[in-house]
Amino acid sequence: MISFFTKTTDMMTSKKRWTALVVLAVSLFVVTMDMTILIMALPELVRELEPSGTQQLWIVDIYSLVLAGFIIPLSAFADKWGRKKALLTGFALFGLVSLAIFFAESAEFVIAIRFLLGIAGALIMPTTLSMIRVIFENPKERATALAVWSIVSSIGAVFGPIIGGALLEQFSWHSAFLINVPFVIIAVVAGLFLLPESKLSKEKSHS
Repeated sequence: MISFFTKTTDMMTSKKRWTALVVLAVSLFVVTMDMTILIMALPELVRELEPSGTQQLWIVDIYSLVLAGFIIPLSAFADKWGRKKALLTGFALFGLVSLAIFFAESAEFVIAIRFLLGIAGALIMPTTLSMIRVIFENPKERATALAVWSIVSSIGAVFGPIIGGALLEQFSWHSAFLINVPFVIIAVVAGLFLLPESKLSKEKSHS
């Protein structure tokens, strides 16, 4: 059997390709930022919810653990189901779960939110990379786009504590979650119009 990518859209213009890359890069930035954004917010969260030492570790670490654990299976799922659908679903889940922080009254609830954010992130992160390979067919353009993806994947975690600290100067620890929402809204709206649908298709080869 031969596997190949199928796209359901026509060739994208150069402007649309690079604009789509901005959407993918911003999405990736938010996912990687969430790995470290709680570092600055944790002391205030601890004062309010009084989690145990073990719970504090889970609040910080469970997002990255789930993200790493589910990336491969959810990437395969997105390839088969449709990358655009998977990406938009990941965006929606990321935003809705972030909003749920309004109802957080216990450490267990925050851990559950971080777990679900990890699932959403594992659906978004690898799919942004797959989308780049679909959108950019020219080798030079693809190399540039992949370089941008690599840089953004690195700086998101670096800027997490900086952004978290800036938010805490004006807002409560909840803002470390709510900051995701405007980014997600922009990504969903832009993604609907800019991103092509694609998936992995399999057909039998005939000799």
